[in-house]
Amino acid sequence: MKKIYYLKSCSTNQRILKELNVGPEVELQNIKEQNIDEVTLDFLKNKVGSYEALFSKKAMKYRAMGLNNIELSEADYKRYILEEYTFLKRPFIINEDAVFIGNAKQIVSDAVASFKKQVR
Repeated sequence: MKKIYYLKSCSTNQRILKELNVGPEVELQNIKEQNIDEVTLDFLKNKVGSYEALFSKKAMKYRAMGLNNIELSEADYKRYILEEYTFLKRPFIINEDAVFIGNAKQIVSDAVASFKKQVR
């Protein structure tokens, strides 16, 4: 599977998509229009080890909802991600067995290298 979960209105996500320069074989999913489904979220959780690793604590709603003041369980992280797209770290890039979460420079660089390696 080759898929990228991103936020279309985010300039950082747009910049990363340009940097990745992926072809039509990669499915793009704007999470604002279609949030991640439970089956895919569970697949990703198994790849990275926890729902917390997929959860964005930088989301504005994290503080607005007071989630920063309570201890969240794995079930809570999963529920919030499924209920509200803004809690999924993005972009989230799946390239076959490799997954890349977020927009840190090294993560984006690794994702770009992963796609280039397959072109050869």
